[in-house]
Amino acid sequence: MITKTVEHVDGIGALVERYQVFLLDQFGVLHDGTNPYPGAVEALSALKRAGRTIVLVSNSGRRARPNEARLLKLGFQPGSWDQFVSSGEIAWRSFHEMAISGTLRPNTKCLLISREGDRSAIEGLPFALTGDGDDAELVLIAASEGDHYDIDHYRRLFAPAAMRQVPCFCTNPDKIMLTAVGPRFGAGQLADLYESLGGSVTRIGKPYTPIFDAALALAGNPDRSSVVCVGDSVEHDVAGGIGAGVATALVLSGILADTPDLAELFDRLDAYPDYTTDVFKFAD
Repeated sequence: MITKTVEHVDGIGALVERYQVFLLDQFGVLHDGTNPYPGAVEALSALKRAGRTIVLVSNSGRRARPNEARLLKLGFQPGSWDQFVSSGEIAWRSFHEMAISGTLRPNTKCLLISREGDRSAIEGLPFALTGDGDDAELVLIAASEGDHYDIDHYRRLFAPAAMRQVPCFCTNPDKIMLTAVGPRFGAGQLADLYESLGGSVTRIGKPYTPIFDAALALAGNPDRSSVVCVGDSVEHDVAGGIGAGVATALVLSGILADTPDLAELFDRLDAYPDYTTDVFKFAD
């Protein structure tokens, strides 16, 4: 049973007078991976013109810079956000610190799971890439190509490493991803698969605290009552925002599009947003 009233608002502009800092998801809110959602480019620019601090917070296994480059390529305006934090960036900085301290030794054999051969997640790190789970010393799940491969492809790849208890890091905990051919299993489901095969996984990104702490630090550590987290995932954006002590707004145009019973989902995950809105637009 729902125990909290969820306010439905007609556009993100309704929240401008209530909050100073906006933590915004990208996939499912601003764009679908291929195109911006109608009104999203203007809504982001309008928020910035209103003088609000905007930090984009994404469960992307890529570092911040390639994510920002993609937004510009999609047509979002330069300067329409203040900072970008990705789970891939958080992970890269952690691995870099491990390398400096000697915890991560040079030429560690890394089985990297990414999209379209992307290597930005490990550039500048002391990894030697391997495509074989039999000799991997670390597994890094930065993305999924569930639109190209079935789950058994990954099962065969992971099994030898998981059996040997090779440590695995997942830098994109999202379980569903939006693709040109529709929703497919995301990197988060690949992390679950690795665990089911006997391995252990460290997950980096939303809903876990470090990525929210990093985002809020970049926003100047504001009073959390002045912050709202906007995303399309109850499990990652809403639950993560609640854990970080900020308000939450759920956008219904992403992975929850056509979900018949939101109340049941909120109850099951015990995560209730403060607001819902149909799409990320400024106002009707």
